[in-house]
Amino acid sequence: MPLPPSPGALFAIALAIAAIFLFTREKLQLETSSLLILLVIVLWFEFLPVELNGVRIRARDLLANFGNQVLITISSLMILARGLEATGALQPIGHALGSLWGKQPRLAFLLTLVTAAGLSMFLNNTPVVAAILPLLVAVSLRTGTSPSGLLMPVGFATIIGGMATTIGTSTNLLVISVAADLGMQPMKMFDFALPVFIVGSVAILYLWLIAPLLLPSRDPPLRDTMPRVFDAALQINADSSAAGKTLAELLAQTDGKMKVASIMRGGLALIRLPSVVIKSGDVLKLSDTPENLKEYERLTGGTLFTGNNVHRVDSEHPLESVEHLAEVVVSRASVLHGRTIDDSRVLSRFGLLPLAIHRPGDAASEARIAVGSTILRAGDVILVQGSEKAIDRLKRSGSALVLDGRIQLPRTPKAAIAMSTTVLVVAAAAVDFLPISIAALIGVAVILLTRAISWQDALGALDRRIIMVIVASLALGTAMMATGAAHYVAELYLAATGGMSTPLILAGFILIIAIMTELVTNNAVAVLGTPIAISVATQLGVPPEPFVLGVLYGANMSYLTPVGYQTNLIVMSAGGYKFSDFFRAGLPLQMIMWIGISIVLPILYDI
Repeated sequence: MPLPPSPGALFAIALAIAAIFLFTREKLQLETSSLLILLVIVLWFEFLPVELNGVRIRARDLLANFGNQVLITISSLMILARGLEATGALQPIGHALGSLWGKQPRLAFLLTLVTAAGLSMFLNNTPVVAAILPLLVAVSLRTGTSPSGLLMPVGFATIIGGMATTIGTSTNLLVISVAADLGMQPMKMFDFALPVFIVGSVAILYLWLIAPLLLPSRDPPLRDTMPRVFDAALQINADSSAAGKTLAELLAQTDGKMKVASIMRGGLALIRLPSVVIKSGDVLKLSDTPENLKEYERLTGGTLFTGNNVHRVDSEHPLESVEHLAEVVVSRASVLHGRTIDDSRVLSRFGLLPLAIHRPGDAASEARIAVGSTILRAGDVILVQGSEKAIDRLKRSGSALVLDGRIQLPRTPKAAIAMSTTVLVVAAAAVDFLPISIAALIGVAVILLTRAISWQDALGALDRRIIMVIVASLALGTAMMATGAAHYVAELYLAATGGMSTPLILAGFILIIAIMTELVTNNAVAVLGTPIAISVATQLGVPPEPFVLGVLYGANMSYLTPVGYQTNLIVMSAGGYKFSDFFRAGLPLQMIMWIGISIVLPILYDI
């Protein structure tokens, strides 16, 4: 056993345990917990300064973490991701995949998984899921199957892809930055992608072939939140392929999917007989999802108008919904978490009426009584009603995760700017032309100056939970290193694993990090785990890289619970999953990633 630690180290360890406890409390918001931890450390270092590598650390040094380069980079990347989401820049990818689903669904599912993982290497997971999720829901509706076999595997694929690069997740940036500050050689964007490619390939095959079989068929928790039906008018032009055909022939052209409510000719409604011949100038009244309506427009060569037949459908004149309902998913980052709807006044501020609350595992929670006075927790889903503009304002505000059931993301003329800017930012960092922090900041300036997104959208993209957790975690990590607490914890771990080989010690360390990240926010686990990993490697006399990467990979393995990752909450809501479904499909994936990484890392780093 190692020698007893100093009083300062004991206090740092106790503070770390307290932080872990506070971060797991449902009734206490993460930003509040982070502020309490930060306040204690600041007061400690102000009145009892500590030295790290011969440098005296005071409170003002810890507060400087609010301007930390990594925090600025993460904030900039969040704003760029919001630009992609708000402009619908990823919509063409969804369209391309959607066309393949109708021809070869098995191959399309595999390509969807690979695409989701690939995009998540460079983009925040949330816009990737937001772009692909409506496509999968539409596919399930057309085929009459439950979306539960599709959504969770795709959500997991984005987590796997995010592990591969320095900018894949905020966790990756934190681990690489903290390790560099502690003397490890800084890692470039693709330096640790190979293990993910090797093990992730096996994981993607599992998600493609096996995971859907493990997931039971589920209905969304609030059935009314399935994709909305929209009213539209399809005008038949002189050059339309539908002109001259009978109604029966026209319906056969769409495989019987198109439902014609009425046929208007010269202001009069015709009797919808199969033998009626469609003529140029006729207007067909339709009600369907936006995706299907656009498909009918393409097949017939007609022109789609809004339900009142006044405006042609475009970005300024969208389709008119029959009803306006949406799901608001409560996450730990939401201002609704730990509060009641009435107290927060978030929904009323946006003109939205709460109708029901769904709480996984609690069927009675969907009753309308006491909706406003129920204390909300992570995973709750609120059914709200309001105008599309009100729902869009809530979505853009960043106050909550919103699923409004629309098949398409709003695509604006600024989508090309948002996408090209993000691609250039990633390319500049990938070829070492600019540090990612500078490239991302320039990218934010571009999309703001070109008005691809507004300042309100940009500020709404900043997650106060992530900001506070990062600052508090960096301060706590500094305290762990300066007091020798990290070194002492490393000695305890090596004493507990005495006699084991280095690969087994590494495997055990990765498993501990993976379990911790299911209980505590992964950013905090990453910052606390990185100095311990370096200390373990130093005492073993091996390179620190495999142990640091063990922290990085382990902190991203959030597969067992829906609250471990924000995208898990999104797919939970859309797919109607229960908590147990994540464990059912996530545990085998966890084992694949853990065992695979534990084998590959020692081989690649020869330890």
